[in-house]
Amino acid sequence: MPKITNLGRVLVPVADQDEAIKFYTDVLGFSLAADVPFGEGSRWVEVAPPRGGANVALVPPQGEYTPGRMTGIGLVSSDPRADHAELKQRGVDVDDDIMGGDGTVRACAQALAGTPAAATYEELQSNE
Repeated sequence: MPKITNLGRVLVPVADQDEAIKFYTDVLGFSLAADVPFGEGSRWVEVAPPRGGANVALVPPQGEYTPGRMTGIGLVSSDPRADHAELKQRGVDVDDDIMGGDGTVRACAQALAGTPAAATYEELQSNE
């Protein structure tokens, strides 16, 4: 049996790594965990959520692995309704309604289509 203990990172294709870093750090509150040369003329970029968990690697597109695709990334929040409102106010293209009605189940937010971080589909779940 393998000795896997955690999910280390999720790869998300982005059109512009610098703009994606800004989105994840300035809008979602992540921190920059890695930004190092990788391969020939590329960079390896990872951002980390504030309270730990799997990092998000912001990678250049390759083949059919392109920005704008649904990622299925799930984020945890102590107040999904407030986060939904704040993301909407900050220009993030969020669904009009919070899934689960009163917000106790989950809220959905999707980065603006066409933005460098458009590869993100977030599910904000209450951690209550």
